[in-house]
Amino acid sequence: MPLLGAAAAGVVAAAGSLAYAVRGRSSSLFGASVYRGDRSRPRLALTFDDGPSESTPTLLDILAGQNVPATFFMCGKNVRRCPKIARQVVAAGHEIGNHTDTHAKLYGRSPEFIYGEMAVAQETIVQVTGVTPKLFRAPYGARWFGVGNAQRRLGLLGVMWTVIGRDWKWPAARVSRRLLARSSNGAILCLHDGRQTRRAPDIRATIEALETVLPELKDRGFQFETVSEMLRISPVRTAGDRSRSQPI
Repeated sequence: MPLLGAAAAGVVAAAGSLAYAVRGRSSSLFGASVYRGDRSRPRLALTFDDGPSESTPTLLDILAGQNVPATFFMCGKNVRRCPKIARQVVAAGHEIGNHTDTHAKLYGRSPEFIYGEMAVAQETIVQVTGVTPKLFRAPYGARWFGVGNAQRRLGLLGVMWTVIGRDWKWPAARVSRRLLARSSNGAILCLHDGRQTRRAPDIRATIEALETVLPELKDRGFQFETVSEMLRISPVRTAGDRSRSQPI
């Protein structure tokens, strides 16, 4: 192979490797991460990103009606805007994870910036809810250099997803079809109870999809767990004994 051709091939390979490290759901190159649980058990973990928001209480009502626990990856800025709702999520028995402070894109940013985004969110969640998150999901599912170190410093495990519902842009029927078609033993499902850090986001597609999907999946024999329960991380009680399944 000519020297120039070999160099070009090397660049392409390196770019592909970096892209996998950043966005690959099974990648742990930028920090310890999981994207599904035990394939032998008919369990699903339902997760929500970008909250809390003014629209979250409606979602909580649906989960309560179906007796389904979930894991909420919260942005610190949204927790500060909606502290009462953040506490409602905890009081309802759901798990809380860290989703950075402002939902900033982490790729291409400095390690100091990345740590700051994660640390401020962590501190906010602890102060407002009394819960110390042990799980982290990067905005857009995109990791970068510095994420792994920040996770270690803050005691966080990265969590990707098995199936993402694309509920921020698709109608409810299409979201439902995707979730129903791709749910399998140990799957981690990703939806959204917010839209980045916007106020009063329209999450009707998410709500309507859940009303269809939850009873159908239960009829298929699936049971729902928090991510920590699915990964069999030991539960811990928090201030006021409000947390159902926070990991240690």
